[in-house]
Amino acid sequence: MNTTPDPSSWRTYLVTGAEYSAGRETPTVVADALAGGIDVVQLREKGTDARSRYRLGLRLRELTAEACVPLIVNDRIDLAAAVDADGVHLGRSDLPVEVARERLGPDAIVGASASTVTEAREAVAAGADYLGVGAVYGTDSKEVSGDRDGIGLERVAAIAGAVDVPVIGIGGIDAGNAASVVEAGATGVAVVSAITAVADPRAATEALREAVAPE
Repeated sequence: MNTTPDPSSWRTYLVTGAEYSAGRETPTVVADALAGGIDVVQLREKGTDARSRYRLGLRLRELTAEACVPLIVNDRIDLAAAVDADGVHLGRSDLPVEVARERLGPDAIVGASASTVTEAREAVAAGADYLGVGAVYGTDSKEVSGDRDGIGLERVAAIAGAVDVPVIGIGGIDAGNAASVVEAGATGVAVVSAITAVADPRAATEALREAVAPE
């Protein structure tokens, strides 16, 4: 693993998704986002086989290491270790946070998804370094149950007030509404299509940064 960055400094978080990238390759989108100042990149790429995701992970590791930006792998603890990522993000149906910590070591970043205060407290008690909270405004980039889709800013505020780790809001967020998520108590925001699906990912990243961390 690389030197562990501090999730409390993350304002903008890109989750990759080639299916939204209008035919562009994920490394190209990631390179543009890095040029725009993205703080952290998560390799997700749902629907691809493990070997393809591994090869992509190696390329993203090169890009993020050169930019001194952390790389997180979605779901797969084994893949995170294989590509020397900085950590892993685990959903509610993935392996427990404790397992990731045991397999990846004390210096790895382990994130966890939460949609309620109870889930958030459980994840932090298990050792999560940060929480991905949402879907804040609803999302088309991930299948989520109705009670987890569009949880709203009040829930974000409740979760942020209940835990002592950084909270990253995700779900339906773009430069137009990102500031409200941070004002509610989130440390930063994570996006998929707001960067991957637009014509200029670098400009979109810059706009997102300006929304949540204006100079």
